[in-house]
Amino acid sequence: MRAEGQAHIDRIDAALALVRKFLDWDRALRRLDELNARVEDPKLWDNPKEAEAVMKERRRLEAAIGTVKDISAQKADAIEFIELGEMENDEATVEEGLEALAKLADRADQDKVQALLAGEADGNDTYIEIHAGAGGTESQDWAEMLFRMYTRWAEKRGFKVETIEYQAGEQAGIKSATILVKGENAYGYAKTESGVHRLVRISPYDSSARRHTSFSSVWVFPVIDDNFSIDINPADLKIDTYRASGAGGQHVNTTDSAVRITHVPSGIIVASQQDRSQHKNREICMGMLKSRLYEEEMRRREDAASAEHSAKSDIGWGHQIRSYVLQPYQMVKDLRTGVTSPTPSDVLDGDLDPFMAAALAQRVTGEKVVVEDED
Repeated sequence: MRAEGQAHIDRIDAALALVRKFLDWDRALRRLDELNARVEDPKLWDNPKEAEAVMKERRRLEAAIGTVKDISAQKADAIEFIELGEMENDEATVEEGLEALAKLADRADQDKVQALLAGEADGNDTYIEIHAGAGGTESQDWAEMLFRMYTRWAEKRGFKVETIEYQAGEQAGIKSATILVKGENAYGYAKTESGVHRLVRISPYDSSARRHTSFSSVWVFPVIDDNFSIDINPADLKIDTYRASGAGGQHVNTTDSAVRITHVPSGIIVASQQDRSQHKNREICMGMLKSRLYEEEMRRREDAASAEHSAKSDIGWGHQIRSYVLQPYQMVKDLRTGVTSPTPSDVLDGDLDPFMAAALAQRVTGEKVVVEDED
């Protein structure tokens, strides 16, 4: 086997080994057999919610296990194809087999991400909660950038997005916002965003054009259903009502329809102004509170597991600080990954309008940029 082919095989084996380890392969096979047996039991369908949960878990395990088996089989076929070409000194056959291995290695790297999203709540919908940190308008503007970035990211993936709570800043940006992202594996994809996000840039709100550092916190927690048992003592809750802000009509803006619930023992605060009904907003808040408490329990388990194995993951549960530098012409560089990309709030979802680009360049550099209208 040529070195090139062996490199592809090593990539494939590494990806499959990671998935097998994550799934606990033998346990996953037994669990799939159990779920298949339950699906064949007619009594399961007497409880639609339980049946839906079983089918959802079965689909995730079946997809992950099927991916590993399919890639393993294709790898064996490609190796056999290359060996046949080498025996017959057929260079074209060998090259074709190496190309198939390269494509399979790329697929293994991509599919392992899907397979790794097999956690207890990874397949669930998710809440993304954003809060501006200290720094006034600067941090509030950065929080709105993140709000728009996550919204557009979700929409580009085909997820459905609902705004649960939105508190605008005094001059610009937002004080806080919460969105609900609905879609397959929404929580699994978004959960590593929890933590503090820091932006360094020349402030467009500072007449002296000084460099400012802004902070915003992001919390990601899954939507849970009745299959997760979370007990909440009503005596531990502080419930406040207030008028919703933003669009919504006369009823929303003139009645105390928005609800804020504080869980005193944990200090968790959730709020909703999504619905015109105070009762409905209270239900939404209780659902969010249960999700937050569940996420806290998951984080404690994760920390305990990390301590037991004396190894921390690259990104922990809500402890990392992700830093960005806003460079001229609104290019954001993620200092953790080294990736440079357009500003989330203005250009994440497509090509930037030339007039918007000129306006942004003028804000950052102070130099006027003229763009002629072709029409």
